[in-house]
Formats: sequence, C-alpha cells, structure tokens
Amino acid sequence: MTEKPRAADPDSTGSAPGGSATAGQSAGEQPRIVVRDNRKISTSEEPAAADAGADVPAEGLVADAEVVVDEIEVEAASVDGPPVVDAPAQPVESSTPAPGAELEGLRAELDERTRDLQRVTAEYANYRKRVDRDRGLVQEQAAGSVLAALLPILDDLDRAREHGDLVGPFGTVAEQLTTALGKFGLSAFGEQGDPFDPTRHEAVAHRTSADVTEPTCVQVMRRGYQLGERLLRPAMVAVADPE
Repeated sequence: MTEKPRAADPDSTGSAPGGSATAGQSAGEQPRIVVRDNRKISTSEEPAAADAGADVPAEGLVADAEVVVDEIEVEAASVDGPPVVDAPAQPVESSTPAPGAELEGLRAELDERTRDLQRVTAEYANYRKRVDRDRGLVQEQAAGSVLAALLPILDDLDRAREHGDLVGPFGTVAEQLTTALGKFGLSAFGEQGDPFDPTRHEAVAHRTSADVTEPTCVQVMRRGYQLGERLLRPAMVAVADPE
C-alpha cells in the first residue's frame, strides 16, 4: 500500500536528486523515508529579489520540506522481525475433580446412605417389635383384670361340681362359661398328685407320707389359674413330704 506524498512547492520538481524514493527498493527491504529540504539562504547584503511579487523566505528558514513516505505491503513476519513461535500451552489446573476421584466420592456417599438406611430399617423393626410386645402386654393385663374378677365364680362352680350340683341346664351354662373363658387363654392348674412347685402352688398344710418320694400335692383346696404364661393366682394345696 503506497500513500500519496503531500503537495510540494511549485518550484519543487517532485523527485529526489537520486531518483524516485522507491527506486532501487526490493520487495524485502524496509520502507524508507526521504526528506527533501530546499533552503534558499541569502549570500549578500543586497535587498530582496527584483521581483517584488516573489516572496523570499527569511534567512535560515526552511523554504520547502517534502516528506515522502513509501509504504509497501509486507507480511507481518518480515516487518516485525522473526516469526514468533507460540509457546506450548501450559496445562491449566481445573477445580473439577478427576472422574476417578468423583466416582470414589459417589461410592463413599452411597455406602454411607446405605448404612443409614440399614440403621433406620433396623430401628424401625425394633420399634415395631417393641410396640407389638407392649400392645400384647396391655391386652393381656386388661384381660387378666377381667378374668381375675371372674375367678371367685369359677371357684363356686368347682365346689358345686364336687357336690354334684352341676346338673341339667345349670351344668350346661357352667361348661359354656368355662369354654368361653378358655378362648381368652385362661387355663386352670392344680390337681391332686402334682409335684409341689413353690412358684405355682401355695402350701397351706404339711404332712409326711410314705407313699411319696418328693413333696407332692395331696389335696387341692382351690385351683390356680394362669393367662397364657402369666400367673393369675397360685393353687392352694396341702403338701406331703416323704418320711
């Protein structure tokens, strides 16, 4: 690209003594700047030129200066110097964790959540067992309270049976009542000839006998009752010890 030179003085010829500013330049040379300075300096004390219409510049001043700038199109590599080699890209440290580390983190978190779930499941299972057990105990206590209130009636039925009074319709009602109470888990114990058990029998009389080899219930004065595994009332018995 060549920029046009600025307008020169009419006296200027438009060319340097040595020829054109661009003459002799090769394609690989740098742009040149040619400055042409035409000075007219007075050499005598004579007055100004006879031509009154001509303007004579002051002594020592530049009458005309022409700056010619020739620009040639060159590649950036030839103008700026040797080609610039890009430095190898440096690895940029990323804050994003590597896939392996991220996978290990996810596995650790999954294991922790699994342990939490197992712990919560076990606690819930224990809670259900505890609630079911407490519910069963409450029901058993409630049923035990009701059945304990009916035990004196059952004692009267046993005495009536011993005397042979449970006959006819009255005997049928007694059997139905005993069967209905048995459905709630009520069971009677204490028979003559049972081994004496201090946890289930209440001994009100003692004697010795050659017919027994261990403490034995030889007489049942009042039968005992239990509700499931729970003892409602011990049996009242007479105990015979071996001689």
